[in-house]
Amino acid sequence: MSLSLTELLANAATEAGCSQPQQCRQTLEEAAARHGSLVEALLDANIVDEDLFFEKLGRAVNLNFIPDEQIEAADSLHNRFPAKLALRHRLYPSHLSGADLTLLTYDPFNLDAKQAVGHEVRKRVTWGLATRRRILEALHMGYGVGAENFEELLEGRDGDGGHDDLKQETTVLDEADEEATVMNFVNQIFREALKERATDIHVEPLERDLRIRYRIDGKLQEVPVPPNMRLLQASLISRLKIMAHLDIAERRLPQDGRINLELDGDPIDVRVATIPSVNGESVSLRLLTRQKFDFEKLGVDGNTAATISKLLAAPNGIILVTGPTGSGKSTTLYTFLRQLNTKERRIVTIEDPVENKLDGVVQIAVKPEINLTFAAGLRSILRGDPNVVMVGEMRDLETTEIAIRAALTGHLVFSTLHTNDAVGGISRLLDMGIEPFLISSSVRAFQAQRLVRTLCPHCKQPSKLEAGYLAGIGFPLDQIDKLKRPEGCRQCRGTGFSGRLAIMEICQMTTSLAEKINSRAAMADIKAQAMADGMVPMRQYGFQKAIQGVTTVEEVMLVTASSD
Repeated sequence: MSLSLTELLANAATEAGCSQPQQCRQTLEEAAARHGSLVEALLDANIVDEDLFFEKLGRAVNLNFIPDEQIEAADSLHNRFPAKLALRHRLYPSHLSGADLTLLTYDPFNLDAKQAVGHEVRKRVTWGLATRRRILEALHMGYGVGAENFEELLEGRDGDGGHDDLKQETTVLDEADEEATVMNFVNQIFREALKERATDIHVEPLERDLRIRYRIDGKLQEVPVPPNMRLLQASLISRLKIMAHLDIAERRLPQDGRINLELDGDPIDVRVATIPSVNGESVSLRLLTRQKFDFEKLGVDGNTAATISKLLAAPNGIILVTGPTGSGKSTTLYTFLRQLNTKERRIVTIEDPVENKLDGVVQIAVKPEINLTFAAGLRSILRGDPNVVMVGEMRDLETTEIAIRAALTGHLVFSTLHTNDAVGGISRLLDMGIEPFLISSSVRAFQAQRLVRTLCPHCKQPSKLEAGYLAGIGFPLDQIDKLKRPEGCRQCRGTGFSGRLAIMEICQMTTSLAEKINSRAAMADIKAQAMADGMVPMRQYGFQKAIQGVTTVEEVMLVTASSD
């Protein structure tokens, strides 16, 4: 007696150890009633282990199941199998030899896919079974982002560049819209970048091609794209410029703009910068998502969090966050503001630009073209009865002097400086021309920081660093056995890292440190005093994170080299 499809899948799920057999059967019956894919419904319900399920299903339907690790993602599949067919039906061409083609599917009951292959493919096809996650990963690697849209665009289905929605203020990244337009191709690029946790997208014309790169965890990674991407260069760049409300006719000068996106109901702000190059316009896009600003996200340990909380509880004074561009200073400042954002406090910021919008905080964007500078804005802010003020950056003497006066007259002020370490903030203020006694009486703390990549929890392995090297950099040798190294796996795109955290050093103003500053002591003496007063150097802080297995010694050394 033959089983129905619902029973066959339910049995395979049960054999695979389905934790909720009743929900499993109900999911399958509901999918059958609406004539949807039963396999997709079961996987979407997330109640079966994919590997075990497809292994059992393969036996039930007499198809060879190929484990994830045995499927190698090819760099380019366009010569092997049509992208439109592969992506529409999610079929992975794993092997081609002469007239023999092996196709992997995760839904062997998809009759539309088999009919399409029968009509369009003139080869002997052998079918195999694989997990959905691996097929989707391999298709992305082999065909590149937006490949199906790309092929249909080249066939001429989209002649106007997809400009039909220009009246919309916010572009909704809706995955359900499958129509091939340049607009949807661009949306796919954004969706993929956000999925990969990218902070930046770079669209760069080369001499014979168009390259797309994402910055993930601080490192640029090239994105697989369809061949002949250069054919859509003009349409793609024009679409991005239109979304950012830029002049599409101006290709000789740099332009700046913004794009408002929405993904799954969450707003994303995109800063756009175009640069004319010899190969055409290059576009850089900074993705600003609504983050959860808290100490846990920063990776701050308990003692450091307590120190920061104590500083934030002060009614007045300046806290300066220092570090190079890209060290997470803005995120730290937003975390400070979030901690203090209550109904009892009036918080006002002046930024260049406003990177994240905070409810309950009055935020001002610098506009030099109308003389709204940091200094001018700060003067106006202080007339508006603020409790807490955040100045994006202390760029000049005038702004710094106003901020110091504000701190001395009862305001809590946050700002940033570009220095290599915490004590370097003192040197920078002195170089600006600020009197030592003003620094010691107004500044409560200098906090220097860097971002280090965190190890992928799925693949990290014991480290193999030599004791001699570790001893030379001051690492405690009794902790060597706790160190980890990156390995690389599918979850981390083979990098061995996933995410970033801040390592920092906090130099708090003390009576003894103030005396050193007021006497204009050498920076080496000031730093020695800060350490005697309890400052933990950034590198030592980073070593503790390495001992915890969160990051590596190499990462810590890389980002702290300039703070020696």
